[in-house]
Amino acid sequence: MCIELMTIKDYSELYRIWTTTPGMGLRSLDDSEAGIDRFLKRNPTTNFVCRIENEIVGAILCGHDGRRGYIYHAVVKESHRNRGIGKELVTHVLEALDRDGIKKAALVVYADNVLGNRFWETLGFTDRKDLTYRNRAIDERNT
Repeated sequence: MCIELMTIKDYSELYRIWTTTPGMGLRSLDDSEAGIDRFLKRNPTTNFVCRIENEIVGAILCGHDGRRGYIYHAVVKESHRNRGIGKELVTHVLEALDRDGIKKAALVVYADNVLGNRFWETLGFTDRKDLTYRNRAIDERNT
């Protein structure tokens, strides 16, 4: 198992994984190749892939605004789950955020994503009952 920084060259393989994994929420513009390229350039040290024998089997996107880290699209192929890959990816992200001086991370998981919610809870991410998540599309094409 090799965990390394994600590059835009990984996009095609990642997109296939994201689009075939239940519980992933992709946006048409944000998650396009151009959108991910922009994200990686803005956050060059906080996004990782896990490779086994040159195949990407897991990945995690993360960026920060100088105050808080935000985790997106954490995924491990179903055939490679329960091997500690997801935990290792999260560990790499948290260490990268800490190196950047970021001391708190947040993420969004669909309420009906039972496996995803269970995974994040085992890693100490708590469910905030005191918040309401809101968003607004600036560009309506970003479905």
